Parts: sequence; structure tokens; C-alpha cells
Amino acid sequence: MGSYFRIREITLCKRGGGAPWGKCSPTGRHHLIHHCADVAACFEAICNLPVVLARLKKTAHRKLGFLDISRLCVLVFLHDCGKLHPGFQAKGWPADIWRQACVGHLAAGAAIFWGHYETEKLARALNIEALAAWGVDVNLLYAVLAHHGQPFNLDDSAKKGWQPVGAAGYDPFLAAEEIGSAMRHWFAPAFADGGEPLPTTPEFQHLICGLVMLADWLGSTEEIFSYVPDLDPDYWSKAQAKAREAVARIGLDTERLRAFLEGRADFATLTGGYAPRPAQAAVGNVPLDEQLIILEAETGSGKTEAALWHFARLFEAGRVDSLYFALPTRAAAKQIHGRVHQAMQRLFGEAAPEPILAVPGYFRAGEHEGQALPGWKVRWDDDGGEEERRLLGRWAAENTKRYLAAMVAVGTVDQAMLAALQVKHAHLRSAALARSLLVVDEIHASDRYMSEIQTHLLKTHLCRGGHAMLMSATLGSVARVKWLTQQRRANEPPFDVAVNTPYPAVWGRLRQEPEAPSPDTRGKRVAMSLASSWTAEEAAQRAIEAAAAGAKVLVIRNTVSAAVDTFRAVEAASGHDLLWRVNDKPALHHSRFAVEDRELLDRAVERALSPKTDERTNSGLIIIGTQTLEQSLDIDADMLITDLCPADVLLQRIGRLHRHALPRPEGFEVPRCIVLAPENGLDAFTAPKFENGLGMFKDGGGVYENLHACELTRRLVIDHREWVIPQMNRLLVESATHPEKIEALNKELGSAWEKYWNRIYGASIAEAGSARNALLRTEEDFIDLGGMPRLFLNEEKAQMVRTRLGAEGARIRFADGMVGPFGQAISGITLPAHWSKYLVPPDEPIVPEIKDGKLCFTIGETRFSYGREGLERVKP
Repeated sequence: MGSYFRIREITLCKRGGGAPWGKCSPTGRHHLIHHCADVAACFEAICNLPVVLARLKKTAHRKLGFLDISRLCVLVFLHDCGKLHPGFQAKGWPADIWRQACVGHLAAGAAIFWGHYETEKLARALNIEALAAWGVDVNLLYAVLAHHGQPFNLDDSAKKGWQPVGAAGYDPFLAAEEIGSAMRHWFAPAFADGGEPLPTTPEFQHLICGLVMLADWLGSTEEIFSYVPDLDPDYWSKAQAKAREAVARIGLDTERLRAFLEGRADFATLTGGYAPRPAQAAVGNVPLDEQLIILEAETGSGKTEAALWHFARLFEAGRVDSLYFALPTRAAAKQIHGRVHQAMQRLFGEAAPEPILAVPGYFRAGEHEGQALPGWKVRWDDDGGEEERRLLGRWAAENTKRYLAAMVAVGTVDQAMLAALQVKHAHLRSAALARSLLVVDEIHASDRYMSEIQTHLLKTHLCRGGHAMLMSATLGSVARVKWLTQQRRANEPPFDVAVNTPYPAVWGRLRQEPEAPSPDTRGKRVAMSLASSWTAEEAAQRAIEAAAAGAKVLVIRNTVSAAVDTFRAVEAASGHDLLWRVNDKPALHHSRFAVEDRELLDRAVERALSPKTDERTNSGLIIIGTQTLEQSLDIDADMLITDLCPADVLLQRIGRLHRHALPRPEGFEVPRCIVLAPENGLDAFTAPKFENGLGMFKDGGGVYENLHACELTRRLVIDHREWVIPQMNRLLVESATHPEKIEALNKELGSAWEKYWNRIYGASIAEAGSARNALLRTEEDFIDLGGMPRLFLNEEKAQMVRTRLGAEGARIRFADGMVGPFGQAISGITLPAHWSKYLVPPDEPIVPEIKDGKLCFTIGETRFSYGREGLERVKP
């Protein structure tokens, strides 16, 4: 073996040094060559997965053979070559050996190949001539070196300081020769003559970058790749064996599960014996070569199960290896997670993968919870009784950056959107996502910033050969055409055509017309009425009258403050006994509750409005909340009182009415919806003005900024006293959102409305531009025309983008043992994003003061209280 390696006998200095290390910890060191082998072996194992190989071929625009993969593995073997620099190795030496500044290994690795007299010898030792012969483009080399989450600046100082360090017994040139010899021995087939140049397309560069990041994360997992400090000439085959095992154990290699599923990917197996409903059956008929489908179907039609069936079919056919189910909110993700877990159990039995909950702050895999420990470790609640294989399968659940590497993950859409932005580890996320069926639930285009990012995410995913499924209760024709064509300025159909488009519908890119299944029911006839005002007292009075008659009344307000005011108005009007109760006291349902309390509230509201008659509350009831009651909760109300909002949102809320065939109190045999609207109409909102979710703040922004859609929806309530759902869905949504209707409204109402429309239209263009500036440009080379890397957003701007996506504010941690207003322990609370702009939460947990049954605390100069009505800011 010595003929292949220049294994040196070095008398190590008593104070440290010698062989280069790749991983170093208080417990030991891992030889640099071994770590390079670990990562290259993981990369090889990942790239040999059929789905991943198909994505690589798609971005390379040509076939990739054994020789190509071997040469790419050589390149990946060099990913940490910058660690050869004495200024990096010094991090593991006694402090007095190296008195200069330490050097980052990324810039040092780039310096080796960027042409300098001090590094020329190193580059030759690392086989730069062979790399050039293989056609390794500088962009591809840089994509491999940029494996720590983002591009990095080239640093001229890293070209210097490569001299041997006698005090440490370390010579970087001899170490480089060892690496070069290992390359030629372990990857001998790569050095054969001939072969096509390695691909140079930008899409290929970016995908390779993400796959190297994934391989580096996996190859750095000490539980798999234990540290071996002394060079082992036979290490490569051992690393390959460990890598294949690791890829299987964490769930990247799915062939065993695919073989188990063969012949079982039917709807009955997925659902426990049920036959598919019409919309579900239509999804089941979609050809598997259709990369993008859009499902439009009414709330309660089983869109979730349709998506899971689509995944099962694609998975069985080897088109995808994984599933990412993206929901609009954390609460929705938590609700769907349980349903997905049950579906996986039915499909795969005891071998079922544990779906992870891809929501930051949670560690959940299947039914099991984890707890963060020091050193980025996680302790699972079944650590003591589970075999290591199962625990390692939760690898992706233990870090937000790895969420998309799970075989099955259910999370918020922002976690997927981070794969499309210039933020750290975007390449890792997007490469992992490429293996998946990406399901986006409740896709819409009301937020131009978000839709711009989602469109780019989808375009990148599809260009790599990925599959996606978008779902909506009803999608406006303008938005639908944009999603299908992936064009910002698509030609939407005229209004008359749009309203006559079939519904429900399954759309694809391979055909012009949709699949049009029959509606799931004969239609739900909803009695609509418009209230004369939207005061808390108006809402309270109408809710009390209906609940006193035995109805289950759902009150959905546009803002938390309106919901709290309505709650208090009901109590003031002697409706205390009619209010929904949790732990024997009245309660609200909105977003400003601690995580633990929110889960309690979700379970309680589902029991109170359960579709099962034996669980359902018998007497009249008032449940007051916000948009948190719109989605994913399995609830069934007799009557809805709601604030005015755009038609598509209103239909979502109406979906909570009469979802099942249940006995109804007298007078409520037909579902009823009362829409609360401002007393004096909406003209004043064009000023602009913001109130209770409608309109726009003077400096921009709001909840429902599209005042035109709200006005057109208000008129629909007046003009159509009965809404037949789903038959009228197209008419209702297009009448409130189609450009022809917007233009007609401006002509009718005059300059103030036209000026307001131009303002929000201009704001949406600015939002789109802001989003485009943050997009990860995978269609562009890693290196710009000036020879510099295309850098990411700085950390401040990246954090602003993350906050904008997640719309969450500062997390306040409470001291252990703190009991919340519902009698259970709570760990802390998250402030709304707009409350957090100028607040800096303390690093240490706080101990709130208990006053009048509320937890009171101060952040900076702002006082907060947390009680049964949720989190509030206390006025001075």
C-alpha cells in the first residue's frame, strides 16, 4: 500500500501537530483525508440514488455515467482542501505555536486554485492538471468549495503563509501530496483517459453545491463517521460502506420502502378503505409525467388525501423520493402532520417513515417529541427504548436546515421558500427539495412578495425535474394562469370565459383544458346577509341571539383586537354562559397564545364543534376568533358571523359551515352567514385608511389591502342572498378579483378609488421587485463576469427576509415551571412581528409577575400581559 501513499514517518512535536485534521473536538481528531473521504462517499451514495441522478441529468442537459460521477466525487473529495493551510490547522495546536491570524478554510481552498506562486505546487499536488483535463469549470469548483451554506469572498491573504511549521511538525505540501496520492488510488477510474467534459450549466453548478452541502452535513455526523486520527490507507472502502448505511438510515435511500409499497399505492390503502371522491379520483388519473398539477376543490373535498395519493403513486413509480407538504401557518402544519402520519402508517405499516414537523422550535417525528440539548444534540422521548436506526432516521428533524432532507415532512411554506432565496443554506434546501413532491396548500396570489418567491421556487423545482402540486379552494384565473405558465405577465381569460371554467378542476401543464370532476355534493345553499355595521356590539348581539336559539356560532374577526372586543361585548351583554369554555372558563381562539396553549385551544375547539354527534356540545355556543379558525381545523358550525374580506377568503371561512350531515337546531337547517361591514361603506378607506384588517396603512402594508376585492365582495353579498357552493365559486371569486371587474369599479366610483388602486398596484410592483432582489439565481453562474462570486444577502437583510416570510416576531422564553392561564406549563411566547421591530428579547428566560391571573413582563420599555384573552400590550 505504501506505493500508493507517501506515508511519512514524522516525529511529532510533543506539543502537537503532525498529520492534518479535518474534524477536531475535545474528544479527539479525525484525519483530514478521512473526512474528505467521508463527504465524497456520502456524495457518491446520494448521487447514485435514481431520483437524484435523474435531477443531475436534467440540469446537466446530458446523460451522466460512472466516469462523470467518479470525477465529481474527486472534486468533492477536495471540498475541504483549504484546511491544509497552517493558519487553519493552528486552530488545533497550542496557542503559542502559530502567532499569526487564523485562516478560513473556504478562502484558503479557493486560493490553492486561483493561481499564485505560493500555491502552485499545492495545486499540482492536488491534481489540478487532471481537473483541467476533465473540463472542471471554475464555477463548478467554486460551487463545491462553497459548501458552508453560502458563497464566500476570495481572500488574497489566504494565498500566503503556506510554509511548513517546524514547531508543529507540519508541512502542508507533503500533506497535499498525500491527498493527491489518495485521490489517484481511491478514485483510479476517474483518472482514465477520455470522457466528456463535466457539465458547466449554471443549474448544474447550483444543484451540485446543494448536494455537497448535504453530503458534508451527513459526512460530519459523528454518530456515523467516528473519528480516526491516524491515516488508514484502506479507509475509502470503509467510508463508502458507512455512507451507504447512513443514506439508508436517515431515509435518503428509499428503495426498500418503494419495494414494500409496490402494488399498494391505492386510495383504499391510503385512507383505510374509503373510495376516492370525484376530485380525488381526478387527481388519481393524472399522468405521472405531469410535473405540475393544480387542484381546485371546495373545502372538505379531501384535497389533503388527494395530495398524499399523488405522492404515493409518484413514489411507487420512482419519480420522487420524498414529500414536503407546505401549509400557510404553523397551526395548519401541526393539524395536517397527524393526518399525514396516519396515512404513512397505512401505506407502509411497521416500516413507515416518521413524518417530521418542519416548524422551527419543534422537534417532532411521527408521534415522538424531542428536546434540544447542548452541542446541537436532541434527546427524544423514546431514546431509552428505540434502536439507534430509528433515532438516526430523525436526523432531518433535528435542525431546521435539514428539514427538506426528510423523506416525509409537513411544515410551513416559508421553510420551502427559503430554498429560493439568497440566504444561508438555500442550496442545501433546494437540492434536498429536488427529490420531493412539493405540495403547497391554499396557494394564492394576494401577497405579491410571497407569490413572487413561490413562483421562482416552483420554476427552479420544475426545471430540475421535480414534481409539485398546488391546491386551493378557488383560485382566480389570473393567479392560476401565472402558476401554470410560470410567467409574470400571463394572458388571463376574459371574465365571461373565466366564470364558465369548470369547477372543481384539476389542471396540468401538458394539456390545455382541466379535468372536471363532478362536485362532491349537490351543493351547499348558504343564506347570506350583510350587517349594517361591524362593531363588537353588533357582532355580539347577533351571536347571542343565534346561540340562545341553540346554534353553534362561529365568529371570525379580521384582527385580534376586534376578536377581543367582541369577546368582551358578549360578556357585557350577559352572554357569558354562551361563550366557548376551556377548562371551565370562557376562551378565545387567535394567534397570540403560547404554543402549548394554542394546541390545547385547537383540541378544545375541535371537540366543541366536532362533526361527531357524540362528541359535539349539545347546547348553543359562541366561539370567537380570527383567521386561525379558517384552515385545517375539523370543525362544523351552524352559523357564521364574519368580517368583510375578499371573496376567496370568505369562501374559506364559509367552509366551516355545515360540513357534515348533522342534526341542526330549528331555524338553522340551512347554513347562515352574516357579513359584518363598516357602517358608511368603504369610500373612507381609499384615503388610505386601515381598520380591522381592511385597507392600507399610510406608510403601506395591511392585511386585506385589496379594497376593490372587498367592495366587490360586499356587493356580491347584497346581490346574491343565497350562495350555492361550490357551483357559484367561480362566479364569486372572478367577480371580486378579475381585472375587468376592477376596471369597471374604478370607472364607477371615480378618481379616489382609481388612485387607491394605482397605489396598491405600485406597492405590489415594489414588493415584487424587492422579492426578486432576494431570489437565488440558479440560472446564473456562481462567478460573475468580473471573476467574483455572486454573494448572498448580508445577515441583516437575510434576517429581514426570514422574518417577512414567517411573519413571526421575537421569542420570549419563560423560566421552567411557569404555568399559563389554562393551568398548564408553558415555555414562553412569541410576539407578533410588528411588535418586535424595536424590541430585543433577553438572552435568559424571564420570570413573569402574576397579577390578576395574568403573566406580566416587560421587554425594554414595553409592558405585556398574558391571560385567557391572549397576549396584550399594556398601555402606560
